[in-house]
Amino acid sequence: MTERVLTGDRVTGKLHLGHYAGSLKNRVALQEKYETFILLADVQALTTHFERPEVIRRHLSEVALDYLAAGIDPERATIFVQSMVPEIAELTVFYSMFVTVNVLRHNPTVKAESKQGGLDEMYYGFLGYPVSQAADITFCKASIVPVGDDQLPHLELARKIVRRFNELYKPVLVEPKPLISDMPRLVGTDGSAKMSKSLGNAIALDSSKEELALTIRKATTDPARVRRSDPGHPERCPIYAYHRAFHPDGTAEIREGCESAAIGCTACKERLTAILERLLEPMRERRSRYAGRLADVDDILMDGTRRAREIARETMREVREAMSLNYFDAGHSAPAAME
Repeated sequence: MTERVLTGDRVTGKLHLGHYAGSLKNRVALQEKYETFILLADVQALTTHFERPEVIRRHLSEVALDYLAAGIDPERATIFVQSMVPEIAELTVFYSMFVTVNVLRHNPTVKAESKQGGLDEMYYGFLGYPVSQAADITFCKASIVPVGDDQLPHLELARKIVRRFNELYKPVLVEPKPLISDMPRLVGTDGSAKMSKSLGNAIALDSSKEELALTIRKATTDPARVRRSDPGHPERCPIYAYHRAFHPDGTAEIREGCESAAIGCTACKERLTAILERLLEPMRERRSRYAGRLADVDDILMDGTRRAREIARETMREVREAMSLNYFDAGHSAPAAME
């Protein structure tokens, strides 16, 4: 039996090169090998966008277009909308009954994201994010979850939830295992943090040729390299990090040229722009085709969500039976008030 993969993104805006390097590129490869489910996490987007839910519809379309542009094939991968699979919310509630608040409060990813988001108070939905993720993974019995190091605490909690459920009730859930990405987190164009939409230091996957060239031209380089003749320090430079991520075969030449001052920052950026343009141009073409057929994109999401719901219903039937919550599934008559 083919193993099942679950991955996805919160729908908080367009995806960028960091997403491509860290996950999208890998997903395109995984869909050829595994039964792949890709989640558009609109409910989890509300943890930081609950005051502006109207923007999520636009973000949903943007992220779906980014998936298709990057090479996700709806014939091979099931792309679905989280909020339209209510069984995920039901599982989240059941799991929350045996996950303590202290465990959630001490989750390092929750603490880091809370600090980064500048949250003055810890909302229930944000605190329970890892429980919701456990439901995302287990509703379809995914056995593989691609993660970066920062998401490992979430996945470990999901594994503990599965073990606890199976011990308490009946072994119906699949314990997922991580597929660790070997791609380092891509630094932002300002060189000061990870690439992020909210920090304004990202290169969007739908960047035009002109936007790409301008963004790279304005990007931070080695701050210690003041003059063209100064030797550079590649490890301090975001541009070198991008060369390493998107053209690893050429990094030895770039490193040597930078350290010896044989290559200037302008020339280095021009080389990178050409490399990224070769990557993004076919994505633009695919995105343009789908953007002209948005009704087809909606159909892809509805078909994927329909399939996800079928699997979710079967999982919930097993979960309810294991928990002895299938009150009226064993031939008993329903109470009069329910008839």
